[in-house]
Amino acid sequence: MSWFESFVLGLVQGLTEFLPISSSAHLRLTAAFAGWHDPGAAFTAITQIGTEAAVIIYFRKDIGRIISMWARSLVNRELRHDHDAQMGWLVIVGSIPIGVLGITLKDAIEGPFRDLRLIATTLIVMGVVLGIADRLAARDETGGRHRAAKQRKTLTDLSVKDGLLYGVCQAMALVPGVSRSGATISGGLLMGYTRESAARYSFLLAIPAVLASGVYELKDAGEGHVSWGPTVFATIIAFVVGYAVIAWFMKFISNKSFMPFVIYRILLGIALFALVAAGTLSPHAGETAG
Repeated sequence: MSWFESFVLGLVQGLTEFLPISSSAHLRLTAAFAGWHDPGAAFTAITQIGTEAAVIIYFRKDIGRIISMWARSLVNRELRHDHDAQMGWLVIVGSIPIGVLGITLKDAIEGPFRDLRLIATTLIVMGVVLGIADRLAARDETGGRHRAAKQRKTLTDLSVKDGLLYGVCQAMALVPGVSRSGATISGGLLMGYTRESAARYSFLLAIPAVLASGVYELKDAGEGHVSWGPTVFATIIAFVVGYAVIAWFMKFISNKSFMPFVIYRILLGIALFALVAAGTLSPHAGETAG
């Protein structure tokens, strides 16, 4: 991998990690369209450490408060009913599904799941799911001619059951094209949470899973055509760009619809199917590179 490739892929990772359009799919597609080798699951997981570092810094006050209260609640039973202490446990509980499935499906994640036809399918299907969830949220927020606006849940209403359901949604993102933020935000909206609450918990929930995945994949860094230098460079680029995207996205979701992302996902999926069907793009483009 050249330094230019690592710069572009790091930029793509930072731009797409927090948007509901799938960063892993875009890394895969960027390489395929450019005629580069598939960067692989290890490169993707490691560069995501950069974007998660941006999450940690952006939400540092929330994270510090949650960790502090959770740790104190281990020895002080009276603190176990505190919202921040409960959030600590809920993040742990919500991380279980992706941890179990990530290990179980490791070979599929690195192989069959990277087929461009599967990515096209998940882009479209999850785009439709996000669109439905977005419309339901908008209906509750605005009401209508014959119905009043409905109060949606916030993170203070988060239960163990909902935390696990969030975790299952996050685990779906092991398939490129699903999108971690897209799946968890859609799940949150369908469970009745506000846009801001769904996004905030989505970002917090991703931290343990992404960091664990990135550290686990460090052993494979530098193998094949992807060397350590470009990987670290891409991770730094992803961190810088990702921080800016978080700040923008959290403002965007406060009063904007997800429909632009829904339309983008569906159009990209259809275009990808058309290119593969026409023989312009191989569904396994770049996979054989060493």
